[in-house]
Amino acid sequence: MRPNAASLALVLALSPAMVVAHPHIFVEAQVGLVMDGQGSLLGVRLTWLYDDLFSLLLTADLGIDPEGDMILTAPEQATLTAAVLDWPADFGGDLFVLVDGVPLALGARAEPGVTFDAGRVAESHYRPLAQPLPVTAPVAVQVYDPFYYVAYAVVAPITLTGGDGCATTYQAADLNSAYALVDELLYGRPASDVGPDEQFPEVGQAFADTVMLTCGG
Repeated sequence: MRPNAASLALVLALSPAMVVAHPHIFVEAQVGLVMDGQGSLLGVRLTWLYDDLFSLLLTADLGIDPEGDMILTAPEQATLTAAVLDWPADFGGDLFVLVDGVPLALGARAEPGVTFDAGRVAESHYRPLAQPLPVTAPVAVQVYDPFYYVAYAVVAPITLTGGDGCATTYQAADLNSAYALVDELLYGRPASDVGPDEQFPEVGQAFADTVMLTCGG
């Protein structure tokens, strides 16, 4: 998730500690694969649960839940929903569906929703494939920010709807290799030395967990 730039700037201004290290935001991602019952993948349903600190800073920035009781009024919920769903025009959604390493085209976000529970903000939405995909080869699904500004971790449950004869497997990111890549690309500089005006290298995929979809024998 990449919040609206103006809102994010205000949020990060509240917490200088968040601007001196990568990643800045931590998200637990639930992945649901949707098939048509005939062996074709239709799309991916996602739920992103943001970390406690970012959720707190976001609600504070928006001026909602000032009592800190973690209960939003209807107007506060509307304010939160509008802010979270206000994706920048250049934000691709941090979702990648790949066959043989080649990303497939995705459709526009659908069925968006935002909740606030126990002090944490969650966004859910559905991303259809641009075209249904007959699954004749393994399909990889990854959720990651290419610049590792946001760290996503795929968490249970991983669901599969309409996929008779198909199955999913989970592969955690190889963090040792990912950190080695960061060290190589930064020439040994610690990530905390990368200033807010510098572009962090595109290492997000190295930190990405992978959900594999296979069908048939």
